Amino acid sequence: MDPLLLVTEWWWIAPVAAGGVAAGTITMRRRSMKSGRRLAYDAARHELRQAQQLAAERRMAAKLARADYARIVAERSARRATPDQVAGAKRMLRDKEMLVKAAVADVRSKQVRVSAARAAIPAASAPRPLERLQAEHDAITARWMRYETDAALQIAYPAMTDVRQPATAAYLRAAGLAVDARYAAAANAAPAEFGVYRDAVAELERAFEAAEHAARVQAGEAPATSTWQDAAQDMLSRSAEAIDKAAGAAASALAAWTERKRPKND
Repeated sequence: MDPLLLVTEWWWIAPVAAGGVAAGTITMRRRSMKSGRRLAYDAARHELRQAQQLAAERRMAAKLARADYARIVAERSARRATPDQVAGAKRMLRDKEMLVKAAVADVRSKQVRVSAARAAIPAASAPRPLERLQAEHDAITARWMRYETDAALQIAYPAMTDVRQPATAAYLRAAGLAVDARYAAAANAAPAEFGVYRDAVAELERAFEAAEHAARVQAGEAPATSTWQDAAQDMLSRSAEAIDKAAGAAASALAAWTERKRPKND
């Protein structure tokens, strides 16, 4: 058969096949979204977009503050601005720049969360992200209920059921917020609601750990956490991070210098 006639007769196969593959991919993605398998991933992407938007807004605010500071410094040189105005503009610029750094750090953390959520998209037969989150919530509640229902634990750790204790009161507030977020996520399984529920469960776990530690401190079983130890640990962590960055910069500079000194082959 003439190759030209063959191509003419079967020209439609490639576009249709490509369209079928694309349609199949879109259909599978829609089914995945509808089934809730991508809920944690979509929530992480939603939060990343919000963080990126906030970072852009803060960069613009810092840019305006920098221009305003330069203007006031120039006016001070012309004796049309006071030293207090210059100092105020400088403080404003410093505050805006700190907000930019915080926003950039938040974007980076959100990017890590997106990568982790993408890698954790469950298989078709595995529990959905909302189900796993509800199970985590139930597990924390079960740990708390042991102190409510076990007489021996009540006697050993009375602070765990004493609402006058700050850590216990904080846990109960976190528990109420987590329940509200759970109802909202179950009623509307959207990325935003899932993200709120996920954060509420994380805060609930932190509050429970704090309440349990405080109760054990009162029972004489655990030492109180020293503030200076936390500060020292934070300083060590920051120092290690600074050393890593400095080492990386030095290695990059050495590699660049070595590359420049390397003789070129004619």
